[in-house]
Amino acid sequence: MIYLDNSATTQPYPEVLASFQKAAEQYFANPSSIHSLGSEVERLLDRSRKQAASLLHVDTNEVIFTSGGTEGNNMAVKGVALQHQNRGKHLITTSIEHPSVMEAFRALESLGFEVTYIDVNRDGLVDAEAVMNAVRPDTILVSVMSVNNELGSIQPIKDIGRKLKAHPKIHFHVDHVQGLGKIDLPMNEWGIDLCTISGHKIHGVKGTGALLVRKHVSLFPMLHGGSQEAELRAGTENLPGTVAFVKALRILKEKEQQNRDHLWKLRARLREALRDRPYCVLNSPEDGVSHITNFSIPGLKPEVVIHALGQKEIYISTKSACSSKQPDVSAVLKACNFDYERTTSALRVSFSSQNTEEDIKQFVDALDEAVHHLQAAMR
Repeated sequence: MIYLDNSATTQPYPEVLASFQKAAEQYFANPSSIHSLGSEVERLLDRSRKQAASLLHVDTNEVIFTSGGTEGNNMAVKGVALQHQNRGKHLITTSIEHPSVMEAFRALESLGFEVTYIDVNRDGLVDAEAVMNAVRPDTILVSVMSVNNELGSIQPIKDIGRKLKAHPKIHFHVDHVQGLGKIDLPMNEWGIDLCTISGHKIHGVKGTGALLVRKHVSLFPMLHGGSQEAELRAGTENLPGTVAFVKALRILKEKEQQNRDHLWKLRARLREALRDRPYCVLNSPEDGVSHITNFSIPGLKPEVVIHALGQKEIYISTKSACSSKQPDVSAVLKACNFDYERTTSALRVSFSSQNTEEDIKQFVDALDEAVHHLQAAMR
């Protein structure tokens, strides 16, 4: 099997699964219980939060554990909007955000908020000046993803964040789900107020993640009930998931530079091979992130190509897994002003550190065979 759909999810590391199982078996009590077993679980939860904060270079009380990217993005976007709507109801984002951000903004529009969607260029990049030009006296939130999940475009978060420092009442949220471990994102230096990360994108288990919330930020809770997670996320904490998430974070940080170098080599090999294929056109920008390569095969439906490769146990994808069952056109590629044929025939290959150069060779060979067979069948 060759798995090249790591932007959708990654295979959990064995050490991560072992830590999950140990925590589930030995630390099963409710951390809110006042007996000694509950207190022991609470101490492990506190220790996990401190470790995560240290690895992410934030303060301990700035880590709010969540169920992943979708919850973190909703907590940030809706939490800021509902908490600070008395100051203004204008919000800013881009036209290529992940569905968990886009749909959160659309929900807020139905509640009377006004959203400005900033367009992107052909590389899927937003202009920092365009973001600032959209700022109004009633703007309370700007949300821009660090790395686009389909194209791999790296947004100018540093420029946007530093420019927004002149507007201290505007909150700056970054969806960093695809960027974690791939690019640096110093929250404090770049003026980022809220940052979403997810466990299953870094070889953790599904249903885990965190929203990093700077001390000065107040949010309207999405879940009401108990006082867990600084009263921002009621409900019994997922301790095994949290322990596994922090374990995945620790492994990520230990191998970060080594993994980055490896991913860049894989990307270069794949892009070189695809450029030599007359049947395909690259969509991902030259200066995009290391682990995502998007390309189109005009004239072929992406799901047909995916199924043909799947028969050889080679797994790639098309759009975001959260929108892959939606209509054929990629909203991200359409926002980049690509033509209809490109937007309806896009494929995404996404690596992890577990992939090899031999995987790339076998993938390209299988792609050649599949495309030639499918094109011949259409004649």
